[in-house]
Amino acid sequence: MRRFDKRVAIGVVIIGIVCLAWLLVTGALIGAALTESERAAVINAVGARAVLLVLMWAVSLVLVGSMLSRLVAYFMTAPARLAEEAQVLLGTDVKRQLEPTGSVENRRLTELFNQLVQQREALREEMDERVAEAAHNTEQEKNRLAALMSELTKSVVVCNLDGRILLYNNRARMQFRALSQAPGSIGGTELIGLGRSVYGVFDRKLVAHALENIQHRLQRGAAAPSAQFITTTPSGQLLRAQMAPVRSVQDNSEASQMTGFVLMLDNITREFEAQARQDSILHTLTERSRAALANMQAALDVLEYPDIEPDMHDRLLKVLREETAGLGNRLREIKSSSVDSLVLRWPLEDMLGADLAAAAIRRIESLGTLTAVADDLDDSLWLKVESFSLLQALSYLAERLRQECTITTVQLRLKRVDGRGQLDLCWQPSANKLTDKVIPGWETDPMRSAGEDTSLTIQDVVERHGGAFWFGREPENGTVFFRFLLPLAAPQEQLETASVVRNESRPEYYDFDLFQTSAQTRSLEDSKLSELSFTVFDTETTGLDPANGDEIIQLAAVRIVNGKLLRQESFDQLVDPRRAIPRITIPIHGITPEMVKGQPTIDKVLPAFHQFAQDTVLVAHNAAFDMRCLQVKEKLTGLVFDHPVMDTLLLSAVVHPNQESHRLEAITERFNINILGRHTALGDAMATAEVFLRLIPLLAEKGIHTLGQAREAAQKTYYARLKY
Repeated sequence: MRRFDKRVAIGVVIIGIVCLAWLLVTGALIGAALTESERAAVINAVGARAVLLVLMWAVSLVLVGSMLSRLVAYFMTAPARLAEEAQVLLGTDVKRQLEPTGSVENRRLTELFNQLVQQREALREEMDERVAEAAHNTEQEKNRLAALMSELTKSVVVCNLDGRILLYNNRARMQFRALSQAPGSIGGTELIGLGRSVYGVFDRKLVAHALENIQHRLQRGAAAPSAQFITTTPSGQLLRAQMAPVRSVQDNSEASQMTGFVLMLDNITREFEAQARQDSILHTLTERSRAALANMQAALDVLEYPDIEPDMHDRLLKVLREETAGLGNRLREIKSSSVDSLVLRWPLEDMLGADLAAAAIRRIESLGTLTAVADDLDDSLWLKVESFSLLQALSYLAERLRQECTITTVQLRLKRVDGRGQLDLCWQPSANKLTDKVIPGWETDPMRSAGEDTSLTIQDVVERHGGAFWFGREPENGTVFFRFLLPLAAPQEQLETASVVRNESRPEYYDFDLFQTSAQTRSLEDSKLSELSFTVFDTETTGLDPANGDEIIQLAAVRIVNGKLLRQESFDQLVDPRRAIPRITIPIHGITPEMVKGQPTIDKVLPAFHQFAQDTVLVAHNAAFDMRCLQVKEKLTGLVFDHPVMDTLLLSAVVHPNQESHRLEAITERFNINILGRHTALGDAMATAEVFLRLIPLLAEKGIHTLGQAREAAQKTYYARLKY
């Protein structure tokens, strides 16, 4: 509309100049034909009406301009908008009806276009059904692969030759989350993510050396080459990595080329520490035992003398007893160490408490004559346990109750108490069959399960879980119980549904298309938009003047990799501004002073966000404001956000120059995008990311394919010349 307004104004000015010139020329011609007296008479007559003529001339220009503006809107603007809106429907998956405007012909054309869109959608639905049916088996295989990778107990990371991560499973995600230090804990950012560099975790030279070894073995014709190395993380943990190549087989050829590598990871820190302790104990036992045996042998040699004095005889017997006791203690240390080593091999896993109780009931009832029931179970409670040993402990206790106390029924109870899971094995005691002196000793006896003895005890199992165990009685009803206190699964290790992001699909942990591109072989400006990685972010602030004291109170971002929005890889952090939040702004962003109290300050949050956005292009709506909020903190943090920046407001103006508004709400309505959490940083970042993904194909239709082309086109728009 703005471009047509300029044309209207120019047209009105031209018409006014023409009319004025016509009046002047006409007056000059008439004046030249009159005598002096006639000219004076005409001037006197016209002078009285001059003001009226000027006013009529001005009113005529206004009417002409208004009429011209209406004609432009009627015959030019309406068709131009129809073309842009039709382009949206043709270039994206947006489904909506266009509103007829403008001339009768334009309205009729709009109706016909709506009919064509309906026919296209009907054909598309039919085609989608056929494609879905044909791709059913392929989708099943894909889901099996995703499920397999997600549930593997070993951490797996797949990278291309540039070190960009293109696949990882949930175990790797959890392991790297545990290994990450702050700032990794701020805002939800992690060390691992699709398209991110694995060299943020591993030494580049170490990985390059392993790759070189594998490639050398491939050249020699090795069938399954691999390499192993051990590295230290920034937090001091030891990781054992096994590397295997990813190879592509050429058509009609047995020759293969390495296109990437697989890393299988184990955290061996505790295993290393346990082995070191065992070595130390074994060394101590060997050295001390050698001396003890020598002392015992000497004492025995002397005791063989027939004329040994009684005092010497007693001293030598005392030496034998002390050395024997010392050997016994050291042997117990070795046994304890071996048990600890066995315990360290137990992996703790997240398990729904109700599932653990159901498995325990099945295990106990399989013993034969014992009945087990669930009573007062918290179905929402998640535990972090090693289920095999815990079930073994419960069945062991139940079996001893059946054998020694003639118990026929036990109950299982589970609830949350003081940040832990309280699991009770309860029963009603039989008369004269149960004493408090017998039961407590069971926890230190080696467990016997299914007729087989084990060196583990109830106490070992409890210590492995970092919990507690005791025997008790409820005085009000006489119920007796064994009570386990068990760790709960950490909140960040459970699957949660965010209030803003409703991700109903499986999280994206893989993207095999990343094998096809190489960030190191192409200049960033010449890179295609569809191949780049983007960080789409938004800020909420105390006001609109960051240069004069307004502060960030929320910073959120999501990542786009290879044309996919990775909803699970988000950054969302409230920030303590250390200043008052104006009350007038609270209804807009919904952030109160109580919500930011105790949150990290901006000097802690920006380094974490800088790490999250590493090696990506920044995207925002009205990016000039958000970038200004980051730039004013450069001196405080020492960080410079020198990433390439793209603005969806400017890109919208490039694609749709005839639209009246390029506000985020108007663009999302145009693209039929639902905004969840408007004026929250994460909600706006998600909406901006959805808009950006829809703009990319529309830019391609205009011949804009690369980052450099998009930035150049954006700078030519009207909005790029405005000062914010």
